Amino acid sequence: MLTGKNLVVILCILLAAGTIALYSPVIGHSFVILDDQEYVTANRHIQGDAAWSTIQWAFTTTYAANWHPLTWLSHALDYQLFGLNPAGHHFDSLLIHALNSVLLFLLLAWVTKRVGPSLLVAALFAVHPLNVESVAWVAERKNVLSTLFFILAIAAYAWYAQKPDWRRYLLVAALFAAGLMAKPMVITLPFVLMLLDYWPLGRTAGSPASAVGAPQLTGSKLVLEKIPLLVLSAASAWITLIAQRTGHAVRTFEAFPLGMRIENALVAYGLYLCKMLWPVRLALYPHSPTLPAWQWILSALVLISITALVVIFRRKRYLPVGWIWFLGTLVPVLGLVQVGEYAMADRYAYIPLIGVFVMIAWGLADWAQAKEVRTAWLVLPAVCGLTALGCITYRQMSYWESEYDLWSHTLEVAENPLTHNAIGVALMHPDSHMTGHDLENFGTAQNRMHEARWHYEEALKSYRQLVQQNPDAFSPGLAGTLNNLGLLDGSQNQMEDARQHFEGALRTYRQLAQQNPDAYVPYLAMTLDDLGSVDQRQNRIDEARQHYEEALRSYRQLAQQNPDAYLLDMATALNNLGTVDGIQNRMDDARQHFEEALKIYRQPAQQNPDAHMPDLAMTLTNFGKLDQLENRFEESRTHYIEAMIIYKKLAQGDPARYAGDIARVEASLQELDKANSR
Repeated sequence: MLTGKNLVVILCILLAAGTIALYSPVIGHSFVILDDQEYVTANRHIQGDAAWSTIQWAFTTTYAANWHPLTWLSHALDYQLFGLNPAGHHFDSLLIHALNSVLLFLLLAWVTKRVGPSLLVAALFAVHPLNVESVAWVAERKNVLSTLFFILAIAAYAWYAQKPDWRRYLLVAALFAAGLMAKPMVITLPFVLMLLDYWPLGRTAGSPASAVGAPQLTGSKLVLEKIPLLVLSAASAWITLIAQRTGHAVRTFEAFPLGMRIENALVAYGLYLCKMLWPVRLALYPHSPTLPAWQWILSALVLISITALVVIFRRKRYLPVGWIWFLGTLVPVLGLVQVGEYAMADRYAYIPLIGVFVMIAWGLADWAQAKEVRTAWLVLPAVCGLTALGCITYRQMSYWESEYDLWSHTLEVAENPLTHNAIGVALMHPDSHMTGHDLENFGTAQNRMHEARWHYEEALKSYRQLVQQNPDAFSPGLAGTLNNLGLLDGSQNQMEDARQHFEGALRTYRQLAQQNPDAYVPYLAMTLDDLGSVDQRQNRIDEARQHYEEALRSYRQLAQQNPDAYLLDMATALNNLGTVDGIQNRMDDARQHFEEALKIYRQPAQQNPDAHMPDLAMTLTNFGKLDQLENRFEESRTHYIEAMIIYKKLAQGDPARYAGDIARVEASLQELDKANSR
């Protein structure tokens, strides 16, 4: 049974079962707010029932600064199957990763006819800790899904290479297009195929005969053959750049100068190799304000040295192929076009490290063959190495159990203000950001809030220093931290401190919005809304109106351009302004604002009750109070009763959270009955 096809089948089963068993703890993890909110938990489009409208949205939107319709449809399908139960979403990502590992093994074994090194590459890919981020993070479904199509496209290309035919080529193009529609990082596929023409497919003139029996062609014909795929790559690059600019994710050269980007790219190459060999201190990696010269110089020397060795031993064709695979597939994510805040990310190594794994596996296999080492002596160290990697992977997964765990671990790896700020946010939202074990460690809410304040103040201290060096890069972080401190002050009823922090954030956001209104007007509107809330609590009603009205004007403009992102924020501003209208006896204005807010809230409340029903109930309660003041008793009763029904439904899942809301609506109904009986 342990020969030929039977052996391959057994190895596939073991590989898949081992991968699923190793990653099985992730099924018990929750969503993390970091991107999971945009992709799943607060995305009303993937939670819709109308299949056609979801498909249409997926193919036309650039939401989350990306165009990846197949990723959106994957999340939508998961929502239909599992709702907002994170276990199903995690399990599907795990299944795709296991499938990728098996397909990678089958592909390499087929095109090289060497089972041993093919299995080692696939096993390293399956268990390496650098791949935890791609599997354990629901929002990174795009990474595992695009890689699935990437591997399938290579397999289709190998099939095409055996017997070139337009129908087979069309399959390659279709799978490549599907990969691009899952995540554009697979844009480098045409160049990877050129490498594979050299080895192991042996399609270049003068190559040794390949295991798949592919006919050889001249270099010019092999390049011409890739032109349709290169056109797809160019189209994807253009769409991606538009999407990321529309989403304001692309950072300017003022914030990240070209020299800094090149230095960071060199350091990133070195760190990916280092973390592949010694996978410790894996986390999220925000940009450092400066990089010590020794880091990028050392990385450059390492790259030059490995390249020189590859050139010397170029007759081992897998060495240049694997090395150029690693260098080339990382190019789109090295930060030369800086997107977001991160210098590098473990998830970016998901495809590139396959090239290095090939170098290692085939190099060891050739060495063992030359030294006539028996297979049994190779299996034992391989199993020990894979077991060690699996143990690190198991531990690394635990850091993704909650938002607080993730950022606390990141702080241990690299202290920076972004991480301090993120931990503060997690501490302020324990229900969605922390596990029960995390909460037990803090004991009381007061301890948790004290810790959050310490992290915010540490972040603020760092940002103030960094803004002096590079205001373009770090002013947004400074303003965000000030805003978060204001929210914490408000929650602790320190209203003057809250005002001071919100006003500081507002000044910074006004300056940023003048330079780049598309990127910073949303933050300006948010801070105006927060400051209006402080005004209202301090009974400074005229100032509250001024801030709420400015926030509403901004949100109206934003919602016209991007309703998916800003319509609910606009509804919140409408509700706040309606409340101030009622206080100032501007009843017609209040009614108009509440009616508009209700109209906005109803649809998302049906699609995602847990997220949006509380806002709907709050607006109904406010509307009921307005009706009562105007002696519209029947309308008031209708609004109160609808709010009561919603709160009672919500209380079934969380009685303690909504008990106070139910009591307030009941008191309002009793007061209404008394007023109506007079």
